[in-house]
Parts: sequence; structure tokens; C-alpha cells
Amino acid sequence: MMNLHDTQSSAKKTAKRSLLAKPLVIAASLALSAVALPAAAASWWDATPNISIGSRTVNVKNMGARGNGSHDDTAAIQKAIDSLPNSGGTVVIPAGRYMVNALKPLKLHSHTRLQLDSNAELRVIPNGASRYHVVKVFNVSNVEIVGGKITGDRAKHKGNTGEWGYGINISGSDHVLVKNVKLSEFWGDGMWVGATGKNSRLDRSNYVTINNVTSSHNRRQGMSIGPVQHLYIVNSTFKDTKGTLPEAGIDFEPQEQGPVDTVRLENNVISGNNGNGIEMHAHVSNVTFAGNTFAGNRGFGLMSINAHHMQLNGNHATKNGLAGLRMSAKTHNVTISNNKLQYNSTRYMSATSAGGGTSRDIQIGKKTYSISQSNNTLSPKRK
Repeated sequence: MMNLHDTQSSAKKTAKRSLLAKPLVIAASLALSAVALPAAAASWWDATPNISIGSRTVNVKNMGARGNGSHDDTAAIQKAIDSLPNSGGTVVIPAGRYMVNALKPLKLHSHTRLQLDSNAELRVIPNGASRYHVVKVFNVSNVEIVGGKITGDRAKHKGNTGEWGYGINISGSDHVLVKNVKLSEFWGDGMWVGATGKNSRLDRSNYVTINNVTSSHNRRQGMSIGPVQHLYIVNSTFKDTKGTLPEAGIDFEPQEQGPVDTVRLENNVISGNNGNGIEMHAHVSNVTFAGNTFAGNRGFGLMSINAHHMQLNGNHATKNGLAGLRMSAKTHNVTISNNKLQYNSTRYMSATSAGGGTSRDIQIGKKTYSISQSNNTLSPKRK
């Protein structure tokens, strides 16, 4: 199910590297004058990161967008984006419904903010394609997408093949913030965060923050995660995914393209998904789950297949169809502590009755190793 996403032209990659050259030089000089700290010693995550956005502002209606729910506003919105100087700026989308041809996705540039009014919506013009994107953030840096709704075409989709219709696709980009956005009804995933290229040309996304985003009723995934580092997902909701496998709230699926590491999920709600709440595959490491709720998913609340070096602290998993947590295959070096894991396995037991063993709430596979458990609250046992 994993697909390798399209890479941009070499010219755009060169432009990105040019933009980043000066910060990298500064960072290197600072590194020479400081003692390196272990990765765990510093808090790299920030719900409101400092993103460098240009000073210019343009309103899409001044470029011909109508926002009337029928006119194709794709070209006008892209014209507004492209009208900004190289230093970037803010593209303002006032209240209204803006129809977008997702076969010609909106492509954001570096140092650009896409600012939607709380009553603004970008809606996909129904198509029959197996793959589409509404907003692409490819091989750029310092980008914000803030506010409003981005809505797919799943109810009116004209085809029946493929599973890769995306609301937002962030690939090979760094210092990106998505905040206060509602994503729903996509043929594939509400959002993808990953890399462009592979092997020696792999360009992972880095320092991406997802804050107060709701991704609901998408067909394949609420959110999928490919090769990335320093990904922070906070105060967000991923719910009611249903339509084509895996149907997870969030799926870590880098597969062979490259690694996922240094990820933190905090105070999120993952609920009502037809698959697992969160699904994790190989090449995933150094992930922290803190204060999240996994509730009412048909599969496991959280399932790990071969992920390693994880911390699960202070989470709540309840009324999931299978166990609240499942550590399987060669998952290893995991700390599970101070979690409330109760009344899971509802496909086999009452959602409120006492259980007969810990496997109702936590399942540890035979091939896993270095899994520690402490101070977790589980379902009471039958008397």
C-alpha cells in the first residue's frame, strides 16, 4: 500500500538547498562552539514553532478567485501563491467555498503561509483519478497552512481504483506548521508527511508540526507517515477512517523508502477508525506517545510491528475492538508506563465488564524484547 511519492524537478531542489545554505552554515559554526547533547536531553518539539514567513500579503479574490462553490478557483489561488516574491508572504483565503482541481494541486513555496478564514473551504472538484493532492508542500522550507477546511470528493469520486487522494502532502520539506485545519472526505488520506526520493537521494521532511488538526472520515487513513524526523503531532484528532485498508487513524508506513525517527504525539484523540487507531511498521524508532486517547477503534488502539525505542506514558486506551496496545513481531526497547488501558477487546467482551487477564488491554508478542511495563491501570479482573 505504500507508494513512493513524486519528486520535484532538480531546479526546485537546488532552489531549496540555496535557501537553506545560510542557516546550515550558521548551525555548523554554532555546533563547533558547543558541547553536543544527547537527543533526549533537549526538547526539540514546539506546538507554535517559529516559521520564517515573508512580509507580503495577497488576497486570492484579488487574483480572480470567487469562492462561490461552483467556479474552479485553482488557477486563481495558484496565481496568488506565485505572485509572492522569493522572500514569500501570506496568501489570504476569505470565507467561502473554493473549488479546486486536485489533479493540478496547489504548490506552496518557501516562506509562505496559506491562511484560510475559519469559514473558508477548499473542496475537491470530483475526479476519477487514483491519486490526487489538494495542497503540495514539496522540497521547500518555512511553510504554514492555517485555518479553514480542506474537503475531498469521496462521496462523488468518479473512479473506483487507487487509494491516494490526499488533502495535504508534505514531502521533503522542513519547518512546516499545519494548524487549526479540518481535513475530511478524501479518497485516500487526509494528510501525508514523508520524503521525496530514495537511497542516496532521499530527502526526509524535518521539523514538521501538526497542531489542532482534525482529520475525519477519510477513506484510507487519517494521516500517513513516511520517512521524516522531528515530527510533532499535538492537540489533534484522527477519527472515523473507513473505506479501504488499512483504515487507521495514523499509519507509520515508511517501508523501504527510508526511516522515521524522533516523533512525538501528545494530547491527541484517535477514535472510531475502522482499522487500528495507530499502526506502526518497520524502520520506525524514537517515538513518544504522551497523553493520547485511543478509543472505539475497531482494531487495536495502537499496534506496533517491528518499531523500536518507544515510550508510552500517560495514555488512555478504551473500548477498542482488539487490545488497547499490541507489541508484535520484533518490536523492542519500549517503555509502557502510567497508562490507563481498560475495557478493550470489545469485539470479544462487553465494553464494561471485568476481564480475565492482562491480554484484554496489553498484548506482548513472543518475539518482542526489552518491553517494560509499570504503573498501568488495566481492566479489573473477574471475581
